[in-house]
Amino acid sequence: MIRADAVYFKRGEQTIFEKMNFVVHAGQRVGIVGRNGVGKSTLFEMICRRIEPDDGDVDVPEGWRISHMRQELGASERPALEFVLDGHGELRRVEAEIARAEQAGAPGETLAELHGRYDDLGGHEAQARAATILHGLGFSSEEFSKPFDAFSGGWRIRLGLAQSLMRPAELLLLDEPTNHLDLEATVWLEQYLARHDGTILVIAHDRRFLDTVTDHTLHLIKGTAQVYRGGYSQFERTRAEALERESKTAAKRAVEIDHIQSFVQRFRAKASKARQVQSRLKVLERLKDVAPMLVDSPYRARFEDPDKVSNPLISFRDLSLGYGDNAVLTGLSQSIAPGARIGVLGVNGAGKSTLLKCIVGNLTPLGGELTRGPHSDVAYFSQHQMETLTAEQTPLQHILAAQEMSEQSARDLLGGWGFDGNLVTRPVRTLSGGEKARLVLALIARTKPAMLVLDEPTNHLDIDMREALSLALQTYAGAVVLVAHDRELLDATCDELWLLRDGLLHRFRESVDAYARMQQTEQRQASEAATAGSKKADRQARAEQRRRQADARKHLKSAEQAMNTLAAELEALETQLANPDTFATLPPDELSASLAKAGKLRRQLEAAEEAWLAAAEAMEASDD
Repeated sequence: MIRADAVYFKRGEQTIFEKMNFVVHAGQRVGIVGRNGVGKSTLFEMICRRIEPDDGDVDVPEGWRISHMRQELGASERPALEFVLDGHGELRRVEAEIARAEQAGAPGETLAELHGRYDDLGGHEAQARAATILHGLGFSSEEFSKPFDAFSGGWRIRLGLAQSLMRPAELLLLDEPTNHLDLEATVWLEQYLARHDGTILVIAHDRRFLDTVTDHTLHLIKGTAQVYRGGYSQFERTRAEALERESKTAAKRAVEIDHIQSFVQRFRAKASKARQVQSRLKVLERLKDVAPMLVDSPYRARFEDPDKVSNPLISFRDLSLGYGDNAVLTGLSQSIAPGARIGVLGVNGAGKSTLLKCIVGNLTPLGGELTRGPHSDVAYFSQHQMETLTAEQTPLQHILAAQEMSEQSARDLLGGWGFDGNLVTRPVRTLSGGEKARLVLALIARTKPAMLVLDEPTNHLDIDMREALSLALQTYAGAVVLVAHDRELLDATCDELWLLRDGLLHRFRESVDAYARMQQTEQRQASEAATAGSKKADRQARAEQRRRQADARKHLKSAEQAMNTLAAELEALETQLANPDTFATLPPDELSASLAKAGKLRRQLEAAEEAWLAAAEAMEASDD
């Protein structure tokens, strides 16, 4: 088991852990949750012994191998496939030992032992396993040989995740593994982790992922820790019940809880029977049960409603989108109405970002007709916008430069997005990824757009902020077009799903979970096909090896027979010529012929010996 015993740890003036105690048993799958700054990643560093507590201890069973997936990775020129294989350090060490032994001409027994260890470690299947992991996380076969340093930051983190999955371990530590994954890769990762037979500790802010992967929840709060049975939703209900008991008389809580519950009631009254709308209603119903926990959140986010909207906001007719002469999407004929709630689905490379860029106005169509209404202003969130923030400016300066408002109004706006105290006056360069994302969202919150276009807005956001974003989108009167791998946000926000597939846009009539199940089925079928193909290739390779061995044995036997025949004939002739009576009795012409024949046999025997050696080498090579 993993045990934390009275752990105390301080960083500067801030106390991170204070007499923290918990126990995690072998085989458990534990989600580590808590607000930013409570010490989730610090706990992982302690488990790996990279950080020692100021007092107390964190014990891990002796002999346990630990695989730790981190968000920060150093530079590397290793090809992607080799980088992932490097995660299996023990296998790499045996490979190096085999290479040294072969170079040194080690005895056959030594090489046989090393090859046995290599086989025991799964060496013959390692490359196929690494390729399976890379495919599951969204890498194409063509990218396997691409150097690590040639990938962008998010894809490097995927490679780090792949390497940690490749590493054999009794304890798997995953730090925000879904941050840079799309929905399809997230679904694959859930399936992969379901087959993992060790202990898993995972830090994640994706509720659906945690519910699928974990069976216990470790909640870090105010320097302490508590383990709850069940995934995140069970923890959330248990925690909400406790908060409700603690705050029955709190008037502020009661008012806000009523606000959430009344919103759900209004939505139910107007909800249609469409599958997506019913999925959304199911998620919103959950808000009533966990309202006390939501009220306890530090976030009060909201988007300003548009003053005027066109109907439709935007419409496409036989639209083609792409780059240069390469069309990514064709035949798009859709429209976006005021108040629409659209989730965009599709595998990596299907054209989701291309479609969003067109809607925003950052991409000119290759063909077809696109019409925008006069009141169809768009606010756009994407990950690259965090890079456009001015490093030395503060969040307060950013808001005041973008909006005409008093300093107090700007502070109030930022406070709703989690910028309290000194955080509003800190330079952007000192902010975390989540804080930068919240600042970008805060900057567009007051622009009163007719439509919000959000491309993976939940990356880096903690669960409390994701809940606040979900609530803000519920009450926003404009249209929303959303790409996200967070299924909870898609279910809570979207009434309509667009699926991009094979260059076309389809209306997906089922739920987000149905799409995830479809992806699981397709991934499983692809994996089975790949495995079948691999087995067929293995059978063909083994058959070819047997054929080569049979040919080599045949040639070796033939060469050996020829050599033995020539050797016997030469030996008989040389014995005859070595007898003095032969020279006395044989006529001169016969004696000359015998001597010439002996020379010819010697030459033939030398050639036969060379042929035998070549056949023996071929026989040895056919065994590899």
